[in-house]
Amino acid sequence: MKRVALLGATGSIGTQALEIIGAHPELELVAAASGAQDIEGLAPLTQVGGDLTELLDRAEPDVVLNAVVGFAGLPATFWALEHGVDLALANKESLVAGGELAAAAWKKGGGWILPVDSEHSAAFQLLEGRELETVHSLVLTASGGPFRGRNRLDLSGVSAGEALAHPTWNMGPKITVDSATLMNKGLELIEAHFLFDLPYQRIEVVVHPTSVVHALVRLRDGAALAHLGYPDMRVPISYALTFPDRAETPIEPLDLAAGLILEFTAPDEEAFPCLALARAAGEAGRTAPCVLNAANEVAVAAFLDGRLPFLGIAEVVEGTLNATDTAAAHNLDELVAMDAEARKTAAALTRELVH
Repeated sequence: MKRVALLGATGSIGTQALEIIGAHPELELVAAASGAQDIEGLAPLTQVGGDLTELLDRAEPDVVLNAVVGFAGLPATFWALEHGVDLALANKESLVAGGELAAAAWKKGGGWILPVDSEHSAAFQLLEGRELETVHSLVLTASGGPFRGRNRLDLSGVSAGEALAHPTWNMGPKITVDSATLMNKGLELIEAHFLFDLPYQRIEVVVHPTSVVHALVRLRDGAALAHLGYPDMRVPISYALTFPDRAETPIEPLDLAAGLILEFTAPDEEAFPCLALARAAGEAGRTAPCVLNAANEVAVAAFLDGRLPFLGIAEVVEGTLNATDTAAAHNLDELVAMDAEARKTAAALTRELVH
């Protein structure tokens, strides 16, 4: 029996995780948390808002599925890493913002990080048991979002409703907007660097509209291995929760005879500058990824509220990075302080852009 704590139980990942847990008797839901929605009775221990680490202390889980949105998921990520409890990670922002501090906590705790993002789950499976010196590079795929093929001028007046109309994935609003700006892929790039200990120059992003190939690994002998499957988040969720086994899911295997379009193109970083901003922040290191993430969360919220144009998201992120001293953080409190400072700067830049 594996005891599961589910954080972010009412979101897209959380609801699909409940389906997976309900279908596998070897998984026991011992705790669940939501941001605001009542979930009383969902698990023996439930919590709405508040300090998630206190819930985890009481629950004593074997695995924490962290599907909290944004920086708010960082304390729970650190709790799992420091306690050596397996972490099924759907909250990429906490590892991005946590950076070297999270990597140090992971090394000290010794548990598994089991990625729930489809791309990182695929990369994890392709790289597991493989010596890094045999790996030439990792390739993450991006659907391109709802605005794939549009130029910068075409994007000047797009609405939140258009940005939320993702062509292949059903996700929450924040991550869907991140997909539309390609910031989601930028965050995944930084996350992949920490998850797989690969330098940024050995991680590539390509646009793959059908989302059938989730990741590829190029090997030093010229071979390339790919992870393929229909775009359905229940597959990586199930893999993370049942690891090291590979439990059955209701997802149909690929029908190769029906024909597959495996098209790959380079991302348009002029129209979608967030990807380049994320790569630059990752390469800069220290707290630059934390600042990037904080500014993006503020900008995306303003866009969804109608207070910032779509192209303003990248402007706010770039302006915040330029205006902030991204010195290294030595502990979680300093990281939280940097996040708060970046949010304050991003909010001020948002008001300037609007007016």
